[in-house]
Amino acid sequence: MTYALPDSIPFAALALPLANAEDALARLDERIAKSPVREGFVSRGHFADAGAALRLEGELVNLEDLILHDAGMDIRAPSHELTRAHTILRARRRIAEAKPNWAPSEAGIASLRGRGPGRGGELEHQPDHEELWEPVDDPASSLDEPLAAELALLDQALARTHRALATRDKTRDPLVYDPGFDEDLRMAEWRRIEEETRTLPALLAAGFLWDAWNEIEPLEHLAWLGPLLVAATLRARNKTRHHLPHLAAALHLISPRERRSADATLRLAAFLKAMAAMAEAGAKDHDRWLTARRLLERKLEGKRRNSRMGAAIDLVMARPIVNAALIARALEITPRAAQTLVAELDLRELTGRGRYRAWGIL
Repeated sequence: MTYALPDSIPFAALALPLANAEDALARLDERIAKSPVREGFVSRGHFADAGAALRLEGELVNLEDLILHDAGMDIRAPSHELTRAHTILRARRRIAEAKPNWAPSEAGIASLRGRGPGRGGELEHQPDHEELWEPVDDPASSLDEPLAAELALLDQALARTHRALATRDKTRDPLVYDPGFDEDLRMAEWRRIEEETRTLPALLAAGFLWDAWNEIEPLEHLAWLGPLLVAATLRARNKTRHHLPHLAAALHLISPRERRSADATLRLAAFLKAMAAMAEAGAKDHDRWLTARRLLERKLEGKRRNSRMGAAIDLVMARPIVNAALIARALEITPRAAQTLVAELDLRELTGRGRYRAWGIL
């Protein structure tokens, strides 16, 4: 399947939504840059966007369940949808933690598809099997040097075989994958559009990339990766330097009729409208969390200078969920003291359990 950019871009129809989206996104990114709740904004945004990505496919995952699952504190058996949402969450974190230009690169896409190693454009350290099988310097080995040499060659051959088996392509089950669905060809077509849009304004280029992803459908079972890659291109082009845009969440802010219109210009306008709405909603969330922090900081009045409450507030605002063990470890206090801090801060309990309790601000 192919995708063609229009011969002439309808700037007259796109100028206003493009300007609004550019302004809103720039203001949000600047607000986040030096915000005292920046870490918490980014962390909570990962969860929200992962859940939104699954909702775009017609599946529903409770945000609190996803947070608890990520923390290993499930209150019920994880569903298939929950594990998929967690996969999206981990992919989003991986993109956000990597170098800005890694995810849209050939190596980044291959790795996110499960076909390549590395994070942030660099190979992750994996033990070399030749090292694992390397003969130990044993005095007894010198008694029969020819035999030792043969064994060393055999060990190296076994290591090469192991690596070959580990890196070979897995057989694609025809019950799961369509034999006629050429992902590599479709992905090459999408990357061609990426190359052709590099001279366009970043947000307009992102709109075309999002539209092309929906038309080409490069990956048979990883449709959710498209919005993440589009968001990553905005970060790679320095449009959002301080956060990875919540594109999946943005698409929920416009009607399906707008984003699925038969008119390509209307689809692009809808994308830009969604980005502006997402930035405005993100600014409101940021201000809400900033207000929550200020309310918690009021509890510092009258506290001793060596009180650990200030550090506890920092930790609570940086993460959507904490438990007594995490607070105790981070603040180097006892679990009992951690529970006392939680009680003084009057945090919301999320698990509903008597044991293995967790608290947070969502």
